[in-house]
Amino acid sequence: MGHGDNGQGGRDNGFLLHSSHWGVFSARWDGEKLSVQPYAGDPDPNQIIENFPEALRHSARIKRPCIRRGWLENGPGPDLRRGTDDYVEVSWKEAIRLAGNELLRIRTDFGPAAMFGGSYGWSSAGRFHHAQSQVHRFLNLAMGGYIRSVNSYSAGASSVIIPHIIGNFENHTKRNVSWAQIETETDIVVAFGGMALKNSMVSGGGISEHVERGAMERAHKRGCRFILIGPIQDDLPAEAGAEWVPVIPGTDTALMLGLIHTLVSTGLHDQPFLARYTTGWDRFEAYVMGRVDGLPKDAAWASGITGVAAKTIIELANALHGRRSLITVAHALQRAEHGEQPVWMGAALAAALGQMGLPGGGYAYALGAIGYYGRRNNAVPMPTFPQERNPIQEFIPVARIADMLLNPGSSYRYNGETRSYPRVRAMYWAGGNPFHHHQDLARLRKAFGQVDTLIVNEMAWTGTARHADIVLPCTMTLEREDIGGSSNDPLLVPMRRVAPPLGEARDDYDIFSELAGHLGAREAFTEGRTTRQWLEHLYERTRGALVSLDQPAPDFEEFWQGDGLRLPQEPDDGGQLRAFRADPSSHPLPTPSGRIEIFSETIESFGERDCPGHPVWLPPQEAPKADAPLYLVANQPATRLHSQLDFGGHSARSKRQGREVARMHPADAAERSIADGDIVRLFNQRGACLASVRLDERLRKGVVQIPTGAWFDPLDLNAESVLCVHGNPNVLTRDVGTSALAQGCSGQLTIIEIERFDGILPDIRAYDPPVGRPAR
Repeated sequence: MGHGDNGQGGRDNGFLLHSSHWGVFSARWDGEKLSVQPYAGDPDPNQIIENFPEALRHSARIKRPCIRRGWLENGPGPDLRRGTDDYVEVSWKEAIRLAGNELLRIRTDFGPAAMFGGSYGWSSAGRFHHAQSQVHRFLNLAMGGYIRSVNSYSAGASSVIIPHIIGNFENHTKRNVSWAQIETETDIVVAFGGMALKNSMVSGGGISEHVERGAMERAHKRGCRFILIGPIQDDLPAEAGAEWVPVIPGTDTALMLGLIHTLVSTGLHDQPFLARYTTGWDRFEAYVMGRVDGLPKDAAWASGITGVAAKTIIELANALHGRRSLITVAHALQRAEHGEQPVWMGAALAAALGQMGLPGGGYAYALGAIGYYGRRNNAVPMPTFPQERNPIQEFIPVARIADMLLNPGSSYRYNGETRSYPRVRAMYWAGGNPFHHHQDLARLRKAFGQVDTLIVNEMAWTGTARHADIVLPCTMTLEREDIGGSSNDPLLVPMRRVAPPLGEARDDYDIFSELAGHLGAREAFTEGRTTRQWLEHLYERTRGALVSLDQPAPDFEEFWQGDGLRLPQEPDDGGQLRAFRADPSSHPLPTPSGRIEIFSETIESFGERDCPGHPVWLPPQEAPKADAPLYLVANQPATRLHSQLDFGGHSARSKRQGREVARMHPADAAERSIADGDIVRLFNQRGACLASVRLDERLRKGVVQIPTGAWFDPLDLNAESVLCVHGNPNVLTRDVGTSALAQGCSGQLTIIEIERFDGILPDIRAYDPPVGRPAR
């Protein structure tokens, strides 16, 4: 750990070290202008840090507590005016009184099971000002618990299916094949859905070294062959030198079946591996070869579904045999109908090749999907703000929130159980924006209209804040102190405050401390500590572990004044799969059989028609048709994280005429008389959005791509078909679960039509504060 003016943490030049989900950086605020610069030790810095300068004092920031007028005048209760109402600014004393009294009413009259705690955990890289931990701790200690959500929008299907077939999800994704192994060991990588750098450039606790681009470049120069299976060619960086197989969206499972059939029919599958390390292969093979249904899943069959030539499928299967091969499956594939199937089928394909558990080989689900994966684990624990125990056992899968609010008491299936949706009366949201994450926003808006009260802590007027009843302004990360760190990154970062809070914004901790006091739980929530005292307390856990390993362990003050603390990391040992391969008897997998479950008796016993006992091809219910002939891929943005800082400079500069950019193939555009740069209307039966179009041959014909994250800006929320004038694709996506097994988000793919928009172009008002606003 060092000190000084090195462009990282030194204060001599006015720059202060800080961190974000997309990278460590330093910043300087002179009272009028914010300057940022990347961490000097990062070989490939993420440009998203360029959103901060314009975002810090943007007019979209919330300066004072606000109450929705309808709630203030009429009191708690269901109200479909949410999203269209304006807001009244109040003092903090009044805001705490109103919010505190409403929380007391919910706790007294209905109990904690009537409260939903909403948070998605991405608001800050800091380990103390971690909104999810803050709001959950508050609800546990001051309300007696809350209804929670499980899993994530990113991995809703895979996080449920992988424990059934391989074992612990975290161990498989975070301790398996590494980028270092790929650099030196891997001969061929088949990336279903790609490994786009825009995804791997972010992680929950920050990243000091972005290594993915360099690792792929060095592997490619060594001779490693990268194959991209997907409808979008730039889902692997140019440095990988990838060969592109432009598959029809959502058909990867069928392509994998064609590969497996080719391997089996030519005797190239690794039969000794399958016999020793898997269970249920015989039943699965009978399905693949057509002995069950009379339909062999051969290359010709797969070609008819995927649009990939049978010859290409056969050649790829032959290329995989006998080489150190790695199969990866992106999160994107399981964010769609039947999303469990490509995850499971990827494991079956890797098992057939016999490479699982070897360095740089086998199956690395979601490698490249986030910065956590493909790295070594730290040998010491991270500072973690304790959430305490939630005594309420009820929960929902995270993507089923609209179902819960619209259908209280109704039953649903999840992971082999029949559960019931709770009756939620109030929601407290901090650190998330479901009007970004969720699908079918017109339906979500109706769902949000069902609760008595929605309270949010928010720094800016997101779509969720605009639907809230009580809006409490919180600070941006640059306006507070914290400790940044990830369990897979070797740098622990003292996140110094760069600028004072805007207006009357307060830290989440201070807001919850006040509310906890109103509910008689201040001491329990704060434990008598200030923010700085909490930071010292949380740091001590890491420091103590360093001491036990005889590693440098500076006291807190020395750490706080330094340029970051380098942490020891564990060996790149391949985790549970490597140990299992070496000795399956001594190191069985945490599955019912102790093996890789190609056929699962457990899943079979659930009796779900949309997720049977082994991986299968299930045709989607929603496929292109006459009035919606195009696929829409609604994927992650490159210029921001989710919808965060959409108003920031880097995000704004990526738009055209203020709209999000949709890409389409020139041939599809020509058929519709659309030219590059036109404003277009994307539409289906659920809604529509406007976007600027960019023509791009790097998309498969018949595919349109637009990133998520443009703030929801409806022209008329009360219209039968909502039009977002800004380009939020979730007005178009379906709000259905991936299957009855996982109930994950299926928002990656939908079907649309697109046309040139020749009308009067509406103004963008997504960032205008809804305080005393005029009608559009």
